[in-house]
Order: sequence, then structure tokens, then C-alpha cells
Amino acid sequence: MPASKSAVRHPLTAAPEGSELKSERAGAVRILTLARPEKRNSLSEAMLGALAAAIAAADGDDSVRAVVLAAAGPVFSAGHDLKELTARRRDADGGRAYHAEIMRRCSDMMRAIVRCRKPFIAAVQGPALAAGCQLVATCDLAVAASHATFATPGVNIGLFCSTPMVALARNVPRKRAMEMLLLGEQLAADKAAEYGLVNRVVPAERLRAEALALAELIAAKPKATVAIGKEAFYRQLEMELDEAYIYAAGVMVENMLHAEAKEGIGAFLEKRQPDWEQS
Repeated sequence: MPASKSAVRHPLTAAPEGSELKSERAGAVRILTLARPEKRNSLSEAMLGALAAAIAAADGDDSVRAVVLAAAGPVFSAGHDLKELTARRRDADGGRAYHAEIMRRCSDMMRAIVRCRKPFIAAVQGPALAAGCQLVATCDLAVAASHATFATPGVNIGLFCSTPMVALARNVPRKRAMEMLLLGEQLAADKAAEYGLVNRVVPAERLRAEALALAELIAAKPKATVAIGKEAFYRQLEMELDEAYIYAAGVMVENMLHAEAKEGIGAFLEKRQPDWEQS
């Protein structure tokens, strides 16, 4: 199902580019593009740093309402840079300290996406593997090109995808997640949608437009309400049912007292369009 054609379109304006990550603006939408296709957009030390900085910048920029995360080249992301990791086996400790630091940085970056007040939409144009699949699962929404594939193949090389498992298991049913983790096989885009890993599958030529249209629809919503809702969604997932309802009820009360709710409900009752900029 394509996004509404009523979404407001904005011209793209490019921001300064780094060697790992390209950043653009489309109105209120920030577009981040993994830009090391020759390295299969692996989550190297440099890429993790670039992503962490870009997520923090988007979160702190009040003019950004949503973020699209895309990738250049045929692969969305192959996951961790195994050559980079393997090179550190020559360290005195066999690489333990470095590997621990990289896993910490990657986990911190993934959590930063979840904690960011701005929704993230992954636009997946090709294979998303291991931590690359984790990155897709971590985003709030995901659109995939029809030929994109997804896998957690670490089991095939003796390195179980334990950190990708965290995001995967929170997005797809338990037995589907275990099947992906234990078999390490490629999952086609339509199956990924069936599993709940992605929201929509579109022809490759429509991928960017579809992801941007979704982002623009979100960007048109009241920004504080979206931020409140995103935070509440992830927090209540980790709670028991009774605790979740108590927490969510408290969030509803605080949201009800916010100026955006006053404006939105007032506009609904008065049969007019809400003015979010004035709320």
C-alpha cells in the first residue's frame, strides 16, 4: 500500500558529506545515507561514529521531524566489518577489549535510534545482513525494495548474531526470529513483510519516494505528540501488562495537558484544521 499522495513534497538540500555517511534535507525530513558501498556499508568503527553523531544531531534539531535511513550501492549493510575486527586478534588480549568496545558502540547507536524523539524509517534497497538486519529492525518503520533480502547469518561463520537478536526478537514472532538466527538463511522482502520486519515492499524505483512520503506524513503530525508516543511505545513494551497500563495512563494524562492536545482536540470539535505551529 503506497503512502498517501497528499504528503507535502520538499526539494532536497544536501548537507556537507562525510566519507561514511551522506546527509540531506527534504523539508522537515533528514535523509541519512550509508555511503561506503565499496565496503558493503559495513558498520565499521568510523560508520558507527558517523551514525551516532548524525542521530544525536537529528534528535537535537527541532526543525527535523523524521529521519530516513538509506544506503548507497547494492547492499544496505553487511553488518560489522569483519576484517576490521579480525585485525585486532593481534592485540595482546586477542582483541577482547576492542571487540567489547565495538559491540558497546554498536549497541549504544541502536539504542540511540530507539531513544531519539524523531521516528526513523529504513529504506532498504539490498541485502541487510547481521548487524545490518539489526539496524533495520531497530528503526521504527521500514520500507524494502522487492529484491531486498534480510539475514542473520552469523551462525554460518561461528559467530551467532546475538546482538542483532535483541532487535530481531522484539520485531518478529519468537519462532520466526529463532528460525532466522539458527538457519542464517536469506529472507526475501515479501517474507520479511509477512514476519513483520518491514512495513512495506515496493519496486526498487519507488523505494526512496515511498520512504520519504512516509516520513513526510509523520513530519506533518504534532512533533511533541509523536515524541511522547514513540518514547511510550518502547518503554511499555518492556513492562508487565498491569505496569504498562498504569504507565500509559499517566502518559495520556500528561499528553492531554499538552498544548498540542488542546489545539488538536479543539480543532476537531470546531471542525477546522489544527495549527500545530501555534501549539
